Amino acid sequence: MKEKTDVLVIGGSAAGLVAAMTAKSNYKDKKVVLIRKEEKVMIPCGIPYIFGTLESSDSNILPDGGLLNLGVEIKVDTVTAINTEDKICKTASGLEIAYDRLVIATGSQPSKPDWLKGKDLENVFTIPKDNKYLDVITEKLSTFKNVAVIGAGFIGVEMSDELNKRDIKVSLIEKEPHILALAFDEDIAVDAEQLLRDRGVEVITGASIKEIQGKGKVSSVLLSDGRVLETDAVVLSMGYLPNVTLAKESGIHINEKGFIIVDEFLRTNAKDVFAAGDCAEKRDFATSKLATTMLASTACAEARVAALNLYKISTVRKFKGTIGIYSTCIGDTAFGVAGLTEEAASKEGFNFVTGKFTGVDRHPGKLNNPHKQCVKLIVSKECGRILGGSVIGGMSAGELTNVLGFLIQGSMSIADLLVAQIGTQPMLTASPAAYPLIKAAEAAAKNL
Repeated sequence: MKEKTDVLVIGGSAAGLVAAMTAKSNYKDKKVVLIRKEEKVMIPCGIPYIFGTLESSDSNILPDGGLLNLGVEIKVDTVTAINTEDKICKTASGLEIAYDRLVIATGSQPSKPDWLKGKDLENVFTIPKDNKYLDVITEKLSTFKNVAVIGAGFIGVEMSDELNKRDIKVSLIEKEPHILALAFDEDIAVDAEQLLRDRGVEVITGASIKEIQGKGKVSSVLLSDGRVLETDAVVLSMGYLPNVTLAKESGIHINEKGFIIVDEFLRTNAKDVFAAGDCAEKRDFATSKLATTMLASTACAEARVAALNLYKISTVRKFKGTIGIYSTCIGDTAFGVAGLTEEAASKEGFNFVTGKFTGVDRHPGKLNNPHKQCVKLIVSKECGRILGGSVIGGMSAGELTNVLGFLIQGSMSIADLLVAQIGTQPMLTASPAAYPLIKAAEAAAKNL
């Protein structure tokens, strides 16, 4: 069977969805087709919560309404080959679909390192964006008493907290000195670590996994420090790898870190072929060095840029590098980070100062469930430009982290913050006289 479309998007997760919707919204006369493997698509960042709070994957489905209402055609199929010369894609069902513009948004898959002995034993799980697989392991994990989670990045931390809610004894194992160590400086990470311990999760840091042990199925894990932990199951949260096999086999260039090479308009080396999301190359916003950031928010930003530039390249519609804006929640305490941490800035050789302030997210402090709110800023000593920042607080911390992202992307400085106008309200925000973002700027200004 042969078909033809103007815009073809491969991949139905965050990047694919946004690319298809943006393309159809901005080029209404174009036919847009999205091909994805899954009948149901998971909301990426919500996946850990199906193991506790949400109880099943059905509560974490990315709705198709936005696509269908715009007129995007969805095909559940698998693209097996791309002919970039003739501009034709072939699928597993035997379809040949010709395209005018192509967006590759094939995402990523969980890492399962070849060196890890025992990785294929029964009850060793990963966390892919596959609702059928996730439904199976959700059911299995609910029958276990002891679970070891390997890797304390965001997925590992959130998985551990959610499994803990089901009265499962969880051991979270991290090779770095602290959990979330690649995202937060030590002074922030230790707070998250203590909260997790207080909630009942056994946190083991400074020790990596050496081997998963068992006969046929998991019985224990051997750590690098010689400890052996008995466990019924292992959840591997050891990072993700870009899905680039299809692109590579099609002659599309891949960089040294395994991502599809793209320019600032998200164009690949193949004519009229774009790539966005976890499979696409990233460069750090501050350093322009190759990065390996994989975030749904970054994927969506890239997808918008790619789709907007499909038929008319715009010099103001560029992706200028990934800032790296992360947030997570442990109990009623949220943690967020944007841009460079103090450690990263130091490694890159930046001459910087820091400013930190801790206050309360309500005023007066006894009003409407107050929560500690702490902001830390990383600031260039030469020009006062904000390079990064971290937030600890209540549920508003996520949006305050986004504000930090806007400040960084806008190349704003401490001087801009010190004269910034803000809106405050007793039940919603900190006091205007002690607004943590501005008070942290004042603290940093003293060190310039």
